[in-house]
Formats: sequence, C-alpha cells, structure tokens
Amino acid sequence: MIIIPARLSSSRLPNKVLAQINDIPMIIHCANIAKKVDDVLIATDSKEVIDVCKKYGFNAVLTDKNHQSGSDRIKEAADLIGLDENDIVINMQGDEPFLEPDILESVKNELLKNQNEFNMVSCYKEISELEAEDPNIVKVVIDQNSYAIYFSRSKIPYNRDNQPHIYKGHIGIYGFTKKTLDIFVNLKGHLEHIEKLEQLRVIENGKKIKMIKVKTKSFGIDTKEDLEKARKWAKSNGNI
Repeated sequence: MIIIPARLSSSRLPNKVLAQINDIPMIIHCANIAKKVDDVLIATDSKEVIDVCKKYGFNAVLTDKNHQSGSDRIKEAADLIGLDENDIVINMQGDEPFLEPDILESVKNELLKNQNEFNMVSCYKEISELEAEDPNIVKVVIDQNSYAIYFSRSKIPYNRDNQPHIYKGHIGIYGFTKKTLDIFVNLKGHLEHIEKLEQLRVIENGKKIKMIKVKTKSFGIDTKEDLEKARKWAKSNGNI
C-alpha cells in the first residue's frame, strides 16, 4: 500500500497539493505514479482534497488536522483501513509529481527482502558539491552496509581538505512495515526538532534506516518558483 499524505495548508505554498500542472492537480499526478506500483490511498485533512481524489477515482481518507508530520498522518490512515502489522506501507510525498515509479518499486522490493524487527527503508541520489550547499536538500551519510548514520540540512560530511566528493541527497520516501510505522511514530527525539527532520528520531533511538541508491530527475515542489519550474518542465516534456 502506498499512502500519500496530502495536507492542504502549507506555509511556503498554500494548497500546493491541488496546484494544477497540465490541468491536473499535483496530488493526482503523484497518485497516478503510485498506482503503477501498488494500491494507493491519499491521507488528507481536507474535504476538498477528498472530493478531488474521488473525481479521479482514487481512495482518500480524512485525517486529523493537527498531525505534526506526514508519518503521523499515514499512521492514522493505515489504522483507519485496518492494515495488518506485516503489511508494507510506503510514504510517498504529495509534492513529487515527476517521481519515477521504479524508485517506489525499489523501496518495496527492499522491504520485502528484509525481515528485521524494525524494517524501514529510504533512498538517496548523488548530488554535486554545489547542490549540497542548499539547506533545502537534505544530506545523508551512510555506513558500509548502506544504513543511515545521520541526516542533515548542513553539508555533511564536512570536506576539510576540499577533496573531490560526491554527496548523497536524501529523497523523502519512506517504506515501513505497519509494525515499524507504529513504532516509528511513537519514538521521541531531540535532534529532529533542531534540523526539522523527523527521520532523525530513528537514529537517535539506535534504530536503523536502510538506504538505497537511486537515479532520479524528480524534484519536490515547495515554493512558487518550484511550481513554475514544474509547469514548464511538464509542458516541455509532455509526459505528465
């Protein structure tokens, strides 16, 4: 099951999940990608989003307006539809309308391979030194077994001797078993409130996130400038 959190309000770009790209709402573009991989559910705090999803034939559930994170929202949605603790849940962001379906497939396959008590998977792409300077692009450092050591908005690792280095940019897709999702939303941590990165609660509590390397041209849409870029990209490519 792929669950897409779709909170209507957004501080930087209000109502962005309903923003039109090629005359189709952004959330529907995301759902059309997800349905190529698994069943899809949209978890929202808005009746307006529910109505739009129904118009395009997608299932959606109304969740609490006060959730602090997308993970809390998908946890409520998973409970509402009665998922089993061993069911797979993939949290796909509702502002990634160009995400390649094979990335979701890779996350799903990695989850199926692992039978750990705490089974959580995410992914990253290689980024340049210049891209790593951007605090809106989250960086991740991984160990030799491809588990995350730390995530940061800062440029990590610090390149003291200015040697050529390829950084790893985190892609905000998370895969869990339902059991792991239940554990995750109840973990507490201090670091996530400093960096504003909820995945840090996993690291701080001594648990692991398996990271897989992917290639993608996708980008998240957080600002008006991002939205204009997306509209131009969609128009020129004609495949969305």
